[in-house]
Amino acid sequence: MEKARRDIRALSLDELRRFFTSHSLPAFKGNQVYEWLWSKGSHDFLGMTNLSKSHRSLLEEHFVINHIAVDQLQRSDDGTIKNAIRLHDGYLVESVLIPTDTRSTACVSSQVGCSLDCHFCATAKLKRMRNLNPDEIYDQVVEIDKQSQLYYNRPLTNIVFMGMGEPLMNYKNTLTAIDKITSPDGLGMSPKRITVSTSGITKIIREISDLSPKFKLAVSLHSAIEETRNRLMPFTKAFPLDQLLVALKYWYENTKSKVTFEVVVWKDINDKQVDIDSLVAYCKQVPSKVNLIEYNAIGDDQFVQARPEAISAYTTALENNRISVTVRRSRGKDIDAACGQLANKNNEFPHGQDV
Repeated sequence: MEKARRDIRALSLDELRRFFTSHSLPAFKGNQVYEWLWSKGSHDFLGMTNLSKSHRSLLEEHFVINHIAVDQLQRSDDGTIKNAIRLHDGYLVESVLIPTDTRSTACVSSQVGCSLDCHFCATAKLKRMRNLNPDEIYDQVVEIDKQSQLYYNRPLTNIVFMGMGEPLMNYKNTLTAIDKITSPDGLGMSPKRITVSTSGITKIIREISDLSPKFKLAVSLHSAIEETRNRLMPFTKAFPLDQLLVALKYWYENTKSKVTFEVVVWKDINDKQVDIDSLVAYCKQVPSKVNLIEYNAIGDDQFVQARPEAISAYTTALENNRISVTVRRSRGKDIDAACGQLANKNNEFPHGQDV
């Protein structure tokens, strides 16, 4: 019976070094392999040209490199590129390249499907199948960087964990991936150019705050009225606004980094003056800024983008209270750019099945 081969990227540098010494080979060979895996993003052993043929064969005998592949690519008229990413076990996730005049941003996924139940999100219809491994998150960044250089002649500048899944429900793998992305032995990107977006998992916010991370934190808030927030995202009943506020204050105490509140404004849901006043009052309690995000529709008629007057009212109220606010226009309207849309169209696994 053939011995099962391990995924080599599950090994630490020390484990790679020990593998070579266990075969009476120099430990530094492990460093060479580690560089190929995490700095150069190699997906095969044959391309590791500073290793001898016998050493590459040894790796091939014991290990595999489970890597992603672009299954489908959509390009928008506005330059946005949406990828359906096929994983080694057949599941699909999504990654997006969002270019502007001055930067290229990768929007990456952290789970196959999602653990949460946000009614306005296409990914929630998929349910969670499994968490992504650190290398699967890392591979998305490498792929988007290649696309940025190919189509826009510049490297990736920013990363947002705003794709499929709730990053803090897979926080260990997310943090490991960020370490690989920011490490000098990895891609060497600045952690200050990385934003992790969460729907507000208070316990995990506190846990990662203890690590004093350098990346930025965004919270998908959408409403500072408990009842409205619970209706939009039923799981938030377990993470009420007062508990979230305590966790975010703790985040700021440990990181000195402002929280970004993400708010989509929908017609007849959170577009009234009381919604605006509640958000202003909430923002005043913790150093923060606000992104007002234009809704990218998923075909559900109950969620309709609010009128421009409502967005202007939000902006005026926030600015009058010296709260920084940015209006984020929807990108990729002519493709399946809303989170989860492309995966919903292409996924072959049964919806709702958990593994």
